[in-house]
Amino acid sequence: MALLDSIPWFLVFTSLGKTIFLVFLVVLPMVSYTVYAERRVSALIQDRLGPNRTGFPLTLLGFKKDFSPFLGGLGQPIADAAKFILKEDLTPGHVNKPYFWLAPALAMMPALITLSALPFGSEFMGVKMVVADINVGLLFMFAISSVGVYGIVLAGWASNSKYPFLGGIRSTSQMISYELCMGLSAVPVLLVAGSTSLSKIIDYQVHEGWLLLPITDGKLNLRELLLFLPMVLAFITFTISMFAETNRLPFDLPESESELVAGYHTEYSSMKFALFFLGEYTAMIAGSALTVVLFLGGWHLPFIPDGSHGPIWGAINIASFFGKVAVLLFFFIWVRWTLPRFRYDQLMKLGWLYLFEIALVNIFLTAGILAFTH
Repeated sequence: MALLDSIPWFLVFTSLGKTIFLVFLVVLPMVSYTVYAERRVSALIQDRLGPNRTGFPLTLLGFKKDFSPFLGGLGQPIADAAKFILKEDLTPGHVNKPYFWLAPALAMMPALITLSALPFGSEFMGVKMVVADINVGLLFMFAISSVGVYGIVLAGWASNSKYPFLGGIRSTSQMISYELCMGLSAVPVLLVAGSTSLSKIIDYQVHEGWLLLPITDGKLNLRELLLFLPMVLAFITFTISMFAETNRLPFDLPESESELVAGYHTEYSSMKFALFFLGEYTAMIAGSALTVVLFLGGWHLPFIPDGSHGPIWGAINIASFFGKVAVLLFFFIWVRWTLPRFRYDQLMKLGWLYLFEIALVNIFLTAGILAFTH
């Protein structure tokens, strides 16, 4: 009984509630409808219709007509999920089965775990809107997200097939190269905010202005003006590195369909393939959310109070955070259907000969400005 009495039950239940809300009520539906949005936006860019028929089959329940809501096709993610669940799960005989089964989970879980350190709101009814408010949140996200490459490499190796193996090798060198650029591009933010805690980085932007919009009380001081250029450079290098880390075009060399069939998930089907799919889009959401936290003020909106002023303001803060994430996801989609794929030598050259040097020089530039304006 003494052991049970010592457990902080309020913390346990609020953390569980925030996890359920974040993963099952926000992120997984967001993944599904990001796929739908990608298909609609790509159709718009290519001057075609995209999915516009699939609705909800109410005729199966005895109704006279199916329900196809606004724009049509909004039931497509549900149909896709049902297809993945009901599809036959084939495991080829030539694969290394234990690792073949483990790889999809290793690709999916790190992306979900990184969400635990993201402050997705100020507070709601007295509870901080972050599952784990740790003081090394940024380092935690970098450390956990880097584990995702093991799932891809393991899938390529365990498939015992040349195309997945080539995709796994490409992914290894690509993600290691751009992890370095991404980490260096975040250092100027740490220098300015003075903390590796994501909550404190947002608090700094609440009082001093967003790092990409450094205006407080309608005024722009000398320090903020001088730091604007380093922050823009940091944002550009961080965003490009995030594209490479999530294997999105123009950096989708590990799964380039025109060269490697489907890359590291060529041999996968059914829910194992779906886990790779979910992992990629969850990583996109986590990367967009981290970009919002570091450069776009997190949940903060100018002239909007935080959740300590009432639950309505807390809900607005949460909505503003995911609204910013949705804008960045649209940018991900837009770039995919606009730019061609890099050659592999171009990809490595961009990372090592340009982004790495720009990110490194940007650290010294930021440190010099901070020393000058101290």
